[in-house]
Amino acid sequence: MPNIDSDFSRRLSAVESRIHTAATRSGRTRSAVTLVAVSKKFSGARIREAYQAGLRVFGENYVQEFSEKRPELADLEGAQFHLIGHLQSNKTRLACDLFQVIQTADSVKLLKRLDASAAERGQKTEVLLEIKLSDEDSKSGASEEELPQLLAAAKQCRSLNVTGLMTVPPWSEDAETSRPYFRRLAELARQFEGEHPLPKLSMGMSGDLEVAIEEGATMVRVGTALFGARPKPQAVEAPLAS
Repeated sequence: MPNIDSDFSRRLSAVESRIHTAATRSGRTRSAVTLVAVSKKFSGARIREAYQAGLRVFGENYVQEFSEKRPELADLEGAQFHLIGHLQSNKTRLACDLFQVIQTADSVKLLKRLDASAAERGQKTEVLLEIKLSDEDSKSGASEEELPQLLAAAKQCRSLNVTGLMTVPPWSEDAETSRPYFRRLAELARQFEGEHPLPKLSMGMSGDLEVAIEEGATMVRVGTALFGARPKPQAVEAPLAS
């Protein structure tokens, strides 16, 4: 049997209970919500521990950081890795090599670069469109007014499968402050479902996952509630050469 840290098992059980309760309360099943374990800043060994505990979907924020961990995780059969941090357009080739899902496409330029990179590798890459619904300068994402343009561009991408939307609301200790942002993202998905189905909604984190599930999240991105406090943040990645 794998040796799984008891603290991690306890935290995972608590998160699973929260997801199940929120899904039930909103008339949904637990299986309708994917738990994305946010493993940024944590070692490959911690990811392996989470995998042994039963988790299969992991979210990483930085292309370069994950590229260093990825080789030691090659044997994790069935594991899926999502990029959930901002993607620079000159890192699309590496991102397509490392991640099965990229949740943060936010411009026509980036979609085209991702499409070309995926085509070079003869693969189909799943993509979500990141929508910025707040006025925070620190947040990335396209505005909701740009969504029609992004969807039009997505139709021209032969090597991308654009399956949904993602957002990050302003941080608050009160989970209810996130609700309008989650509700709006779900409204946008419904608004364009006739033109381009967007069944996946990535929204909600450790502090507000219940609210996100109540508003229709199909993915919740949970880091701290699973892994505990992260190490001190590193400096922003330097751009790679094209």
